[in-house]
Amino acid sequence: MLKHRGFPGRLMGTDFQYVIRRANLKDGPARIIRRERYADRKAPDRAADRGFMAALWAHFGDQPFERGNLDAGRLSWLIGREVLPAEDPFDPASYDALLRVNVKVAQVSFPEVFAPDAPLAPQGDWDDEDQA
Repeated sequence: MLKHRGFPGRLMGTDFQYVIRRANLKDGPARIIRRERYADRKAPDRAADRGFMAALWAHFGDQPFERGNLDAGRLSWLIGREVLPAEDPFDPASYDALLRVNVKVAQVSFPEVFAPDAPLAPQGDWDDEDQA
């Protein structure tokens, strides 16, 4: 499992994680499934999505990237809309699966992430050292 060095571990001040620390060797990787985002979602949930998209954009831009240690649950909130498979066939239960940011949809969903004055990387928990 590829570990994305420099990627934030979670949304600062919350338990919304962005990466996992180790591969699940017993049951295998968690599947990425499309989850519906309803208009009545709470502000912290929306902030976690926005922060995760900001981290994806800052770390990968519009280039394909390997799922690696990115959290399947967090990816599931964006898959099929702002994040798309970058390979065919796509295996949603593989750490090696390739993904990419769907820039046009992401710009509409998270305009503040793509604003000219947006920071290049979100403020957060950058726990590189803990993920050896």
